[in-house]
Amino acid sequence: MEYVEPGVGIANCLGPPLCKYLKYHRKLNDYVRNFGRIRDELNCKMADIERQLKAELLSPGGKIPKQGVENWLKDAKEMIAEAQDVEIKVRNGRYLCRAWNGKLVDEKTREMKEFLDKAPNASEALAMDGPSGGLPLPTSELVGEEAARKEIWACLMQEEVKKIGVWGMGGVGKTTIMKHIHNDLLKEQRFERVVWVAISKESSVMKVQDDIASALKLKEDLAIEGDKLRRAAILSEMLKKVGKHVLILDDVWDEVSLEEVGIPEPSDSNGCKLVLTTRSEHVYKYMDCTVIKVKPLSAQQALTLFLSKVGPNIVQNRTLMPIFEARCRRMCGSASYNCRTPYLEKRTQGIERDNRKVEGVEAKVIERLKFSFDHLKDEKVKYCFLHCALFPEDFEIWKDELIECWIEEGFIDDMATRHEMEGKGHVILKKLEDNCLLANITTEFGLHRIKMHDAVRDMALSITRMNPRYMIQAGSQLEELPEKEQWSPDIEKVSLMYNSISEVSIGVLPTKCQLLTTLLLRGNPVKKIPYSLFMNKPCLSVLNLSFTKIESLPNSISELKNLTTLLLRGCYQLRDLPYLPCLSMLQELKKLDLCGTKIEEVPEGMDMLIKLRYLDLPLLTLKETPAGLLPKLIHLQHLGFHENNEKTSLKAEEMEPLKKLECFTGRFEDINEFNKFISSMQQSKKNLIKYSLQVGSSFMRATRDKTVTIEGVQNWEGDLIMHPIEIQELIILKCDYLRSLVDDKSSFKNAIDLRVCWIWWCEGIECVVSLFSFASSSAHPFQSLEVLYLQYLPKLSALIMKDEEIGSATASTLAPSTTFSHLKEIKIDSCSSMKTLLPHWLLPNLQNLEEIHLEACRQLVEILGATTSEVEEKGSDALIKFHLPKLRELSFWELPNLKSICSKSGVMVCDSLQLIQVDGDCDKLKRIPPFVPLVGNGQPFAYAPPSLTIRSSTEWWESLEWDDHPNFKNVFLLKPLESF
Repeated sequence: MEYVEPGVGIANCLGPPLCKYLKYHRKLNDYVRNFGRIRDELNCKMADIERQLKAELLSPGGKIPKQGVENWLKDAKEMIAEAQDVEIKVRNGRYLCRAWNGKLVDEKTREMKEFLDKAPNASEALAMDGPSGGLPLPTSELVGEEAARKEIWACLMQEEVKKIGVWGMGGVGKTTIMKHIHNDLLKEQRFERVVWVAISKESSVMKVQDDIASALKLKEDLAIEGDKLRRAAILSEMLKKVGKHVLILDDVWDEVSLEEVGIPEPSDSNGCKLVLTTRSEHVYKYMDCTVIKVKPLSAQQALTLFLSKVGPNIVQNRTLMPIFEARCRRMCGSASYNCRTPYLEKRTQGIERDNRKVEGVEAKVIERLKFSFDHLKDEKVKYCFLHCALFPEDFEIWKDELIECWIEEGFIDDMATRHEMEGKGHVILKKLEDNCLLANITTEFGLHRIKMHDAVRDMALSITRMNPRYMIQAGSQLEELPEKEQWSPDIEKVSLMYNSISEVSIGVLPTKCQLLTTLLLRGNPVKKIPYSLFMNKPCLSVLNLSFTKIESLPNSISELKNLTTLLLRGCYQLRDLPYLPCLSMLQELKKLDLCGTKIEEVPEGMDMLIKLRYLDLPLLTLKETPAGLLPKLIHLQHLGFHENNEKTSLKAEEMEPLKKLECFTGRFEDINEFNKFISSMQQSKKNLIKYSLQVGSSFMRATRDKTVTIEGVQNWEGDLIMHPIEIQELIILKCDYLRSLVDDKSSFKNAIDLRVCWIWWCEGIECVVSLFSFASSSAHPFQSLEVLYLQYLPKLSALIMKDEEIGSATASTLAPSTTFSHLKEIKIDSCSSMKTLLPHWLLPNLQNLEEIHLEACRQLVEILGATTSEVEEKGSDALIKFHLPKLRELSFWELPNLKSICSKSGVMVCDSLQLIQVDGDCDKLKRIPPFVPLVGNGQPFAYAPPSLTIRSSTEWWESLEWDDHPNFKNVFLLKPLESF
């Protein structure tokens, strides 16, 4: 493709006389010189006009630019940008492109010359008298902020919006946007006055009062008054006399009490508006503002802004352009930035000078961001923030993991429980997010991770570089440890995470690190730790070797007398730990993570680590847990036995002494041990904050904080399963004796906080809930359930079972109205006895249902069904409406006997429906049910929910029957499965 455009250019040039083509070819350099001269003239002319205009605007009288002058300056900037594009094309052009390039340069030169001739006459005034509402503010060009600008303007034009909070990280462009908005408001003249007040970081109430009065040119009226209350009254009267106005408070750091300052509350009666810019989320929330977030620029927008600051000639420098592009990606947090890209060498004084311009721009951004850091009053919060910089650039950190790091480092003070410390961690995290120092990352399951914007990380690193206590080279592709000279005697925290260090050479080992407290080698392919690495490091407290390839640890680890945290998670080649006395000498150890290792035996001496609060052990390879070990670790708050190993199970009596336990993952061999454990927890009135409890051999990864998994329990009668009442996720597998999950004997009817329920491979299950006992019961089972998964249940015939003698009306009365009332998703797979999924009488309980997924239910005939008695009761000609107001998706696969989505006499009322997907063998389904709108009555007609799509094979679609409603087919949108 690179030869196509020049080829076309040459072909076009052959039309005119050949001499013109040759002229473009031979005199390209002359054309380029002339082009540069005209471009420079245009630059100079634009600079002269801008200087004259600035001088006129700053003169007394409230001048504003003439519209023609503004338009010319705007067009001039666009033309210079176009000229830069021409320069790039010519510079990168091949020899064969000379004629085409000559023609391009000549045309652009003529265009610039014509534009220059139309420049405003500098001998005349460039500005005119402005409106009485205020003076325009000097502004810089907006790059990439137009969306936020339009959103703010739209809010200002809406009568119901009174207060607007413009929120974003420092240096993102909030003030620049609002200056443009300020000037636009002056031109529009919709308000009698536009008042701009810059709030300094140390502003007091009286300072804000003085600044507002000064903006109104009435400061002397407040000067003689010293009482804040009286000043507020005077200022309030001043603002009322101004009339309908917009008050802009720029860079607000803390809450501003409108009443205390004397700012009248914006209302319909006064027609006033308040706009504030802030970096802090709590400010706009406190002031009850409509928030508009200003996001960072894209990499391309940042590059455009960079070039506008450092000058157009820079674009011609092939050495500097890669530097600019890389830095712009970093400043904008682009994930495509490669952290191995080095800054290119500065080869000449000219390049050094130009590079200083770029560094100056970066320094200004970092300086602005540092204000947010300085605004953090708590020193430990500052330490928490700086700790985030120990992770590599663009690293997404799980929130819980980050809080764990803060606890390990001692940034969060010791509290009575780990739950309280985690709560404090979330408060700190929220404070950093509110101040735009950390950003939430949206994941498939919600907001669980955070990330430090690259520009913010640069600011954090600039702080740590001034402090000899830090060495941060995470994600720098190092292949060996840094040289000895880099290990300062004062160094305390070292992060070498996620490098390529495969060998720790003795020759580069630091020997004088008496103050080192934190060493992070996580994610390096290192296989062996030298004996000397742990020597002469008496203060080391946090050692992270997770996800390395180490096979063992040297006995010198016993030298780390102050070690509190040892992290070996994911060291899948690690088979043993040092034995007694080495391990037992780590008397200060509070956290030991061995999850994902291949350790087969619990090391001797572990029972002497009595200060342990956090212990994660692998179950996949661990042969047994020595009797008497756990009762000695009485300070444990977190205990995890991860992965599945049928040989390793826990005894309730071993767990009973752990009175401080808050987080627990483990397996009990049978239901008796499980019941004993739960009973002991209830007797001690101790509730676990987070748990994943298993009975039997199964291990399934939990999706909620409080999960119980039960497998293979057969004799449930007389041996009721006790469980925590706040259980959130329940998984039942291979419990063939079970007939229903909730009946008059089951304690599951008290699981009022249950969110997710899985029932798999239970041959005896006939229903999920039995109605037989509810006539005399006040239980409300599954009132919080959101997700229900039923799979391989051959006898399942109904979600809620009722006796044949119980009519639908009675059944609806017996079934508690809260049962399934929060259910959002139903997924049923290979349940071969079910014929009707949801009876009509149950639908009032399912008003929050969003998704239905059905697979391989071979006897299923209809999804939504009405009984014969219901049809007779309403009359043969009456329509039965199936209301599911939030249903979004219906998905069917391999349902060979499915004949209808709802009964023949029924219509669906669900405007929210977006997708019906039919796949596999569903050949008997011949009709799409009729719909009626959510609002309105009457017979069904050619109507479908507005966003509904049918996704299926073309063959199935063509086989559908439309006899009752021949025009119905035309209102649907089919997307064949083959296109996905």
